[in-house]
Amino acid sequence: METKHEICSPLSQRRNSLRKTCAEIVREARQSLRVQSTQRPFTPRDGQRHLFGTNSVRAGHEGRPPSAFSLHAQNFDADSRPGSGTRLSPLSHKPKLPVSCSAEDSFKDFPKAPTGPVEARKGSGRARTRLLKPAPLTSLLPSEACTDGLKERLNPGPEQQQLSAKQLCSPDLATDHRGHLKPGPRKAASKSSKNIQPDLDSGVGPTGRRAEHKTGPGYRGSTTCTDEEDAESLMWNNVLLPLLQELESAAAGSSGGSVDRLCDLCERLRGTLADADMLGRRCKRRSGILRTLFRLVDLDSAQLNLRIAELCLALRVSGNNLLNICKLVFQISRSESNDILFEKTSVIDSLLSVLNNEDVPVSGEALLYCVATLKFLSGNATILGLLLAKNCIGVAQEVIQKLCMVTDSNMTAAGHILVQLTATLRNLADHPDSRAPFVSFAVIPALCLVLHRYREDKDICTNISRIFSKLSSYSECCLALARTPDCYALILDLLRKHLQKQDLVVRLLFTLGNLTAKSDESRQQLFQCKDCMPTLLRIYNSYQRRNVSLSTASQREAVSSREPAAAAAAAAAAAADDVLVKLVRVLANMCIHQAVGPSLATNATCIQLLMETLELRSVHESEELLVNTAAAINNLSYYQEENSEIRHNQLTIAKLMLKLLLSSSMDAMLEATRVYGNLSLHKDVRDFLMENKVHKFVVTLLDSKRAEMCFSACGVLTNLTLEPPNRVCLALEGACSKLVDCLRDFGPADWQLAGQACQALWNLIGHGSDKLLHTEERERLLEILAVYSDEEEALKWTQNEDDEEDFHRACWESEFLPVAHKLIKAL
Repeated sequence: METKHEICSPLSQRRNSLRKTCAEIVREARQSLRVQSTQRPFTPRDGQRHLFGTNSVRAGHEGRPPSAFSLHAQNFDADSRPGSGTRLSPLSHKPKLPVSCSAEDSFKDFPKAPTGPVEARKGSGRARTRLLKPAPLTSLLPSEACTDGLKERLNPGPEQQQLSAKQLCSPDLATDHRGHLKPGPRKAASKSSKNIQPDLDSGVGPTGRRAEHKTGPGYRGSTTCTDEEDAESLMWNNVLLPLLQELESAAAGSSGGSVDRLCDLCERLRGTLADADMLGRRCKRRSGILRTLFRLVDLDSAQLNLRIAELCLALRVSGNNLLNICKLVFQISRSESNDILFEKTSVIDSLLSVLNNEDVPVSGEALLYCVATLKFLSGNATILGLLLAKNCIGVAQEVIQKLCMVTDSNMTAAGHILVQLTATLRNLADHPDSRAPFVSFAVIPALCLVLHRYREDKDICTNISRIFSKLSSYSECCLALARTPDCYALILDLLRKHLQKQDLVVRLLFTLGNLTAKSDESRQQLFQCKDCMPTLLRIYNSYQRRNVSLSTASQREAVSSREPAAAAAAAAAAAADDVLVKLVRVLANMCIHQAVGPSLATNATCIQLLMETLELRSVHESEELLVNTAAAINNLSYYQEENSEIRHNQLTIAKLMLKLLLSSSMDAMLEATRVYGNLSLHKDVRDFLMENKVHKFVVTLLDSKRAEMCFSACGVLTNLTLEPPNRVCLALEGACSKLVDCLRDFGPADWQLAGQACQALWNLIGHGSDKLLHTEERERLLEILAVYSDEEEALKWTQNEDDEEDFHRACWESEFLPVAHKLIKAL
C-alpha cells in the first residue's frame, strides 16, 4: 500500500485478510448493516372500566355476559349448605305402581301438589323443599323472647363456667322449622324419640334429609355429641351467636357510622371462624351465617359488601351464590375510588383461590367476573405490585392451561374469560418485575397455545399481541418467544387473517421487529416460513394505498374547512404510517442475514415499494417512516450482486435521498449520507452527487460535531475523491481543513472515525496532491498524527474497563495506525 499508494475505500471489504479482528467486525456493522429500532405502539387505557371495551367485537353482541346488573339479598340462595359428597346410586329397576287406576279416580290415590309454601315437617325423611319465603333480617336469629331462657347459658357466671358436653348438646335446646333456637323441656329423651340436631340450616343434614338421632348405649349418633360437635356447639352459643346478634342490631341502625361497625363485626366474625378452623365448609351452621350476611347486601355499601364478599368467599360458597358474590365484587371494582378498599382486605387472595379451584363447565360465569375484577384492579399501580407478589402470573398460567382443554361446547365461555385474563396479563406485563415470572412460568408458550386455538377471536389476539409487543422488548422474554415452536408461522398466519385490524397488525409487526433485531437465527427462520415475503409485502402494499387515500382525504377536508373530519383522516393516516414503520423495520432487520439480504435485494416488489414510500412521503409528516426506509435501502445496498434491484435503480434512489439530505431532520440526513456512502462506490452515482452539489453539503456535515454524522460524511468523501477532478472541488470547499478538525476532535475517543478521516485525507493528498494542503494545515496534521501514533500518548485517555480498553487498542492498531503512517511518510 505504501509503494503503490492504493486508495482505501472504507465501504469495501478488506482483501487478503486471514481473519477478522473485533474491530473489523464492529466496523462492518457500523459502516453497512444496522439493526433498526422504533418505539412500541402506544396502548391507550380505557377511560372507564367495562367488561368488554368499546372497541371489542363483543361490545353490544347478543349473548355476551352483562356488565351492569343489580344485586339484592333475594338474588342469593337462602339455603347454602355444604354438600355431602355422597351420590345416590341410580335405581336398577323401574318402579311399578302398586295398583292400577282408572281414568276417573286417577287422582284419588296419589298425593296432591301443595297450593302454597310447604313448611318442613318435623321428623320427615324427605328432602326439604327449597321454596322459602323471604324473611326479615330480625327473623334469622333468635328474638329476645326466644333467648330469655338462654341468657344464663350464653353469659355464664363463675359457677357455670364449666359446661359439660351433655349440657350443650342436650335436647333442652331444640330448633323450630326455621332453625331458630328455642328452649325445650328439661327431661331426658326416651329411647324411641327422634330429635332434630340443633342447626341454623333448617334442621337438614348434609345429604338433604332430616337428621334422625337414635338413642342407645352403643350408638355413635345418639344425643351424646362427639367432641367435635361439642366444640362447635360451644363456639356457636358463646361466640358466634352473639356476633350475629350484634350484626343484626348494627344493621337495624343503617347509618353511616354503623357501616364501619358492620365491617368491623364482619372482620371479627371472619377472624373468629378462622381461629376456630371453621372457614371453608367445615361449619355445620354455615348456612345460617351466610343468610345473615346476604341480608346485609341490601344496605348497598361498597365497603360493607366487600367485607361480606370476603367472608362468603372464605366460607367457600358455590353455585348461584358464588356467581353473585363474584358479580358483587365486580361491581365494586368498576369504580377506581374503591381500589383502596381492595388493598385493605384479602379479597384478591380469595379471587385467586377461586381461579385455582373452579372449573369452566361448572362456574364459567363466576370465573368471568372474577378475572374481570382482577383486570380492573391491575390498572392500579399499587395493586399491580400486590398481584405480582401474590403470584397472579402463575395462577393465570394454570387457568390458561385449563381453558385450553375445555370442550368445544364451552369454548365460547372460555373465550370470554380469556379476554379478561389476557387483558390482566397485558397490564401485568408493564411492571418490570413481571418479566421473570412470565419466563419462569412459561406463560409465553401458553399464550401461543391460546393463539393457536382462538386465532379467529380478534379480542384475544389483540390482547396477546399487546403482551408480546411489551415483553419482546426485553432479551429474556424475546428469547422465550423465539424458542416457542412455530411462533413465526403463527404470527404470519394471524397477520393474514386479521390484515385489516390495524391495532393487531402493528403490534405483531413490532414483535417481529424485536425478534429479528436480536438474533440472526430469527431472521432466517422468519424468512423461511411459508409465504413470509408475500404476506409482508401484501400488508405493505395495502397500508401504503390506505395511507395515500387517507392523506388525500385529510387535505380535501382541510381545504373545505371541515376540521373534525380532516383531523380524523390525518389521525388515521398517521396510524397507517405506524404500521409501515414497523413493517419496514422488519425488512431492514431481516436483510442483515447474509443469506436473506441478497434475496431481498433482488425482490423487485420489495424495492419498488420502498422507493414508492420515499417518493410519496414527506420528511415533515413521516420522518420515522422515511428514516427506516432509508435504513432498509442502505442495508440492501450492501449486497452488490449483478441482479440487485438496488443497483438497477441506484440513480433513482440517489435522487430520492436528496429530500432526506436537505431536510431539517438530523436522523434523515444521517441515513441519507449512509446510503450515499454505499451507492457512491459506483461512478454514475459519484457524478450525480458532484453535478448536484451534494459534495458541498457533505463537507458541511463535518461540522456537525456528531461522531456518526462525521463518520458517514468521511465515507462519502473517501469515495468521491477517487476521481482527481473531484479532489480539487473538495479541497476548494475546505474539506482538508475540516477533516483535520475531525481527526483532532474525535481521534482519542473514536479510532474508527480517526482512521476514516485519515483515509479521506490520504485520497485527497496522499498521491502527489499534497499541494492542496496549506502549509499551516500540513504542520497541524503532522503534529496530530505524531501524537496519535505514539502508543503511550494515544491511549492515555482510555480509562475504561479492560475489555473496552482492549477494543480501543485494537481499533487504534488496525483502523488508524496503518493509514496514519502512510500520511506521515507522504507529508
